[in-house]
Amino acid sequence: MSRQVFLYDPPDRFVAGTVGLPGRRTFFLQAAAGPRVTSVALEKTQVAALAERMDELLDEVVRRSGGSAAVPAVTPTEISDTRPLETPVEEEFRVGTMALAWDGEEQRMIVEAQALVELDADTDEDLAEAEERLLQDEENGPPMLRVRLTGAQARAFARRALDVVNAGRPPCPLCSLPLDPEGHVCPRQNGYRRGA
Repeated sequence: MSRQVFLYDPPDRFVAGTVGLPGRRTFFLQAAAGPRVTSVALEKTQVAALAERMDELLDEVVRRSGGSAAVPAVTPTEISDTRPLETPVEEEFRVGTMALAWDGEEQRMIVEAQALVELDADTDEDLAEAEERLLQDEENGPPMLRVRLTGAQARAFARRALDVVNAGRPPCPLCSLPLDPEGHVCPRQNGYRRGA
């Protein structure tokens, strides 16, 4: 069976969003072009890492180009996207690995999110070899979402993604762990339960 690649070049919309209540949210990347929509699930930490790395890469592109690259320093307000995810949200796959690249010729950010794959290996060497084979197999690898964004679209994605990550439960002022609506067992208070 050949690899399924969900390609958006360019997407009409590419955002990070959530489904569920804070503390029980499921995070998604969602790409859309016309009536076609692809949603992939991932962890909150993956969303945060993707947004941070994307901003860093865009800053590096601007620095190396001396400001001549088509990358804005901040998100243009006219393309900010605060709308919820397109519904129904149907998960195509859960993300295992992600990659970022900058196409200097086309002036585009390339985002790839590949499905999580369980690998059978007896040793670390076997695992490394299996991972390498998987990465090299363009035709038969796991499903992948590939999105090509302009610099402005990439900035808008990163800003929204960080906002989504930070919109969760507020942190405890003592230990920085998330506060639950029903209370919080704080290690800095020797397990004393504080109200929210």
